[in-house]
Amino acid sequence: MWSAASADGGDLGTAARIRDAAIERFGRDGFTVGVRAIAEDAAVSPGLVVHYYGSKQGLRRACDEHVREVIVAEKRAATTGGTAAGLLAQLADVERFAPVVLYVVRSMREGGDLAAELFEQMVDDAARYLEAGVAAGVIRPSRDPVARARVMAYQSMGSILMWLTMHPEHADPASFGKALRAYIEEVTVPVLEVFTEGLYTDRSLLEEYLLYVPDPPRDGAQD
Repeated sequence: MWSAASADGGDLGTAARIRDAAIERFGRDGFTVGVRAIAEDAAVSPGLVVHYYGSKQGLRRACDEHVREVIVAEKRAATTGGTAAGLLAQLADVERFAPVVLYVVRSMREGGDLAAELFEQMVDDAARYLEAGVAAGVIRPSRDPVARARVMAYQSMGSILMWLTMHPEHADPASFGKALRAYIEEVTVPVLEVFTEGLYTDRSLLEEYLLYVPDPPRDGAQD
């Protein structure tokens, strides 16, 4: 079974084992799955799930929190390190993160208040680890760090959701690790190109837009 701790050889406690089983089961089958199925996956009684988490909603919130912790740890390492060795190490082991990514994908697809809350928390997390990258001298500063983080979150989630829609052959949750590998191999080079080299050859478009924003021309009039 996947877990951040077990991947590093740590000994999982019962609560963590239940949480990790729930992350996998929610990702595969959606959030209508019952506590009994999760308990069976974790080899515990349904009562023990309730003992640790209070309810299925409490368990889902714990899953959300853990998923965010895993994402933040990896993203912070990438944004503050900025080394090819670190990136290559992450790419070599990308299947390990399949349950986490599938969980987030499932949450965004199903929507609802908890999904919206998870997304907003991910935006806040992204703003913080991007600013850590700025402080480390690896990432350029932004005029609006939170807005930049939000756009990057939109692009990141939208990209993988669209990719999965366009590749129905990867629809089986049981083989999501393979799908994640295929997605990463397709997008990594162009994403790194845009992030490191930029798209436009000069800043004129941005500078003109920034002049336009506080005092836009009316009725399409031009100066």
